[in-house]
Amino acid sequence: MTDERRRVLIVEDNLSNIKLLEAKLQNQGLLVDIAYDGYEAIQKVSEQDFAVVLLDVMLPGIDGFEVCRRIKQLDKVSAVPIIMMTAIDTNAAKSMSYDAGADAFFVKPVEDEYLFEKVHSLRQRQAA
Repeated sequence: MTDERRRVLIVEDNLSNIKLLEAKLQNQGLLVDIAYDGYEAIQKVSEQDFAVVLLDVMLPGIDGFEVCRRIKQLDKVSAVPIIMMTAIDTNAAKSMSYDAGADAFFVKPVEDEYLFEKVHSLRQRQAA
């Protein structure tokens, strides 16, 4: 499997969340990159290929909804799957995520098996 099919971008500003998620994804054989805010995420997605983006909603600068919209407007990477992850457990947050172009929505804390299953299925879809 090529590296870009294994590369996942975590967009999160909470260091403990980052470390935990990074370790779990690496244990799944994935290559992990980190963006600590929305602007850094947009830049990294513009410059590198990622199989999946795991995007927090609450970020410094611009929120995850806007980051998702901006990534989906970039011609070169508009098809990259985005999984929104947030502690905001409301129908409005879920609706806003899908309206912004997200491919999946999870409320934190996310059950590992569901997250890994979704990451794997989105990676497979990208490879097809």
